[in-house]
Amino acid sequence: MSKLRVADIVAALERRAPTSHAARWDPVGLQFGDPAQPVGRLALCHEVTEAVVDALEASPVDVVVSYHPLLFRPTTRLVAGATVEGRALRLMQAGISLIVAHTNLDAAEGGTADALAEALGLDANEGFGPVEPADSRKLVTFAPAEAADRILDAVVRAGGAKIGLYTHCSFRAEGTGTFFAGEGTVPVTGAAGALNREPELRLECVVPVGCEEAVIGALVHAHPYEEPAYDLYARRAESGLIGRLGRVPPGTRLSDLILRVREGLGDPPLRVCGAWSRPLERVAVIPGAGADFLDLARRLGADCVVTGDLRHHEVRRAQDAGLCVIDAGHVPTERPGMERLLAGLAVLGAELVNLLELDPDPWSG
Repeated sequence: MSKLRVADIVAALERRAPTSHAARWDPVGLQFGDPAQPVGRLALCHEVTEAVVDALEASPVDVVVSYHPLLFRPTTRLVAGATVEGRALRLMQAGISLIVAHTNLDAAEGGTADALAEALGLDANEGFGPVEPADSRKLVTFAPAEAADRILDAVVRAGGAKIGLYTHCSFRAEGTGTFFAGEGTVPVTGAAGALNREPELRLECVVPVGCEEAVIGALVHAHPYEEPAYDLYARRAESGLIGRLGRVPPGTRLSDLILRVREGLGDPPLRVCGAWSRPLERVAVIPGAGADFLDLARRLGADCVVTGDLRHHEVRRAQDAGLCVIDAGHVPTERPGMERLLAGLAVLGAELVNLLELDPDPWSG
């Protein structure tokens, strides 16, 4: 029996593309399935379409990795039919788990955005385009220095103090805590019936939403004080950057970039805004739908943006700002990243089924 489990695939993808860098609206990770399920056959698809589910029913796998989420919005019913809910039902009935790597893969080093930039020959690429991350909390407590490591260990075991692939992430600052220990108290430091001034550390770390109660319980249990003080704050940080900004070779014109887009992305239908003779120095790329980042790309010095899913008024605004635009389509701009992910999954030890040829692009021309 295979020693590889669904949880191992999830962990491998987490190392490659931490889910903490996904957009807050993006349901990445294990969408459904049993983490303990053995994995002998693994499939990769761009999107779970009817054709993909047909293929998986005809030749079952244990888990499928999809770039586009299947269950994008919360649902209360899984009913048969040509819908996302119907496809989810069919996969569940076939015993197939589903894992999603989407905006976290865009933001990851070597992920979808980097693959697109490299496919177009960009150089010296920089990340840009932060996406709003999932909500999290900042936990702060105050303790004697000798207790800080014990408290932090307890918080980590309860799910806190983690950023991406790093654990035990904290900040510490020295200070002086004051307290008056009233009647009936048994202070760990200082004396009852007096105003005490004690050296302490301010210890702070992040806590994911959903882990607050477990983490606070662990902190209180590990803390030496009779009445430990702590604060829990809402926070927003560690945004993933899903675009890339790089340089093109000297002398490159928009017409040259158009040719490179056709060659690098498999000759997709293009929509181009800008004079083809326009000289270019810096080009921004955003895989998928990048309309939200056109203004930012221009402010950062981009001469042209390559992305997909642009609308008339968005392009007109870009044109008025002096920005060239190449709309190469949603799926084609993501495809280099899918090819790279396929290579990454091939080394995990399961038989790999490539379903990328079942093109999810709804446009036929």
